[in-house]
Amino acid sequence: MRRLMARVWRGLGGWAQWRVSWLLNAKFMVGVTGVVRDDAGRVLLLRHRFWAEGRDWGLPTGYAKRGESFPDTVVREVREETGLEVKVLELVRLNSGYRLRAEVAYEARLVGGTLALDPTEILEAAWCTPDELPAGLQPSHRPLILGPDA
Repeated sequence: MRRLMARVWRGLGGWAQWRVSWLLNAKFMVGVTGVVRDDAGRVLLLRHRFWAEGRDWGLPTGYAKRGESFPDTVVREVREETGLEVKVLELVRLNSGYRLRAEVAYEARLVGGTLALDPTEILEAAWCTPDELPAGLQPSHRPLILGPDA
C-alpha cells in the first residue's frame, strides 16, 4: 500500500503535490513583533487601543500579509503604527502551538522617521529603558526586551 501511495504521490507532480499538502495541513496566521531599540538602548513601547486593558502596553506587533517576509512585516508594522523606520536584525523568537497562530519576533534598530502615531491602533508611545518598563506590559514581551535569562 505504501509503495502504491508513493507512486501516486510522485505521479502527481509539483503543483498537485503542493495543493494536496495545502489541503491536508493546518493554516496559520503569523503574528510578528519588533523589539525596536534606539542608539541609547531604549526600547519602543506602544499602548495599543485594541489590547486588553491592564496589558495594553507592548512592542510593535501585527500579522504578516500573504507573500510578505517576516522582516518586511516588522518594517511595515512599525511604519504604519509609528511613522518610524527600522532595520531588522536577528530573529529572537519563533513560537507555535497557539491554535492557528504562530509568533515571530525580531530585534530591530531605529534608523529614522518622525514619530507619528496611528490613532486608530495606538494610544501612546514611549521609549523605555529595560529597568523602567510600564505597568500593563504584555507579559510575553518582557523576556523579549530583557533577554531569555531575565
